[in-house]
This record gives sequence, structure tokens and C-alpha cells, in this order.
Amino acid sequence: MKQGRPQSAYTQLDWKFREEVASVPGGENLNKCYQCGTCNASCPVRHIDEKYNPRKIVRMAVLGMRDRVLSSDFIWLCSSCYTCRERCPQDVRLPDLMKALRNLAVKEGHAHPSYLAQAEAIASHGRLYEIEEFDNKRRQKMGLPPLPTKCEEVARILKLTEAGKTA
Repeated sequence: MKQGRPQSAYTQLDWKFREEVASVPGGENLNKCYQCGTCNASCPVRHIDEKYNPRKIVRMAVLGMRDRVLSSDFIWLCSSCYTCRERCPQDVRLPDLMKALRNLAVKEGHAHPSYLAQAEAIASHGRLYEIEEFDNKRRQKMGLPPLPTKCEEVARILKLTEAGKTA
């Protein structure tokens, strides 16, 4: 670091981050990666969005770039197709590692907006989408029993467990 130049939050390194990730279920194989690039070559998400670079994410986690990894959107892009897991010569198990990083991110208050929206919908309706009378009429025509329009029990459980809240 040059003198007079402030160190940004992204350049601060947390050398214990590697061990923290390795201690979380799914992250235990982080240190096995030797950056061969097989995960990048076989990743369908990588072909669609250049932002998602599994090899770079692993490298940043190993180097201790905690804030950059946990606050980024790219850890949420893994589709868990397991192609990288099948082809990895070191058995890093990248989909499991991405889940471990997501879990750490949520613990620190960095939940992806789509998950927060899902939690909000579940809290308000008891499911991901609202059931209305129109839906129950269609169910009745198909010979299916009606569903309750509200699930108060689910809302109470979410409130008691504080699920869907971050930080």
C-alpha cells in the first residue's frame, strides 16, 4: 500500500476468513483448490454472466477478502448444477462451498434481495404467492380441496424465529 492512499474495505484482508469458511459445513474443501480452472470451463452460469467466476471467488476467499466475497452478488449466482463438482480434480465441491459462503453472508446481514422478498411473501401469505378465491374456485373445478387464503401459523413462526431479518 502506498503512503497517503487510504485502504478501501475491499483491499483489507482477513487471514482467518479461510479457516472460518473451512469450518462451516460445505466449506471444508476450500483449501483443496489449486486454481486449475476446471470449474470455470464447465460452469453454465459463467458462460452467461462473466461476473460469476468460481475460480476467482475461491481465490478471494483463500486470500481473506471477506467483505468483498460476502457482500457481493456473485456468490448468489451459482445454480448448483454440480457440473463443476463432477469435474473438479481436487473434489472442492463448489456448490457446497457457495452455500457455505451464502450462509456466512446471511449471518453478517448480506442476504440477497430475492431471498428477503421470498421471506416477506411467506410471512404475509404463508406461502410464496397469495391464494385468492379465484384460485380456490379453479381448484374446486378440478376436484381439489380449497386452500386457506392465509396461514397465520407460518407468520407467527417467522416472527418468533425472526427469519427473514438480517443484521
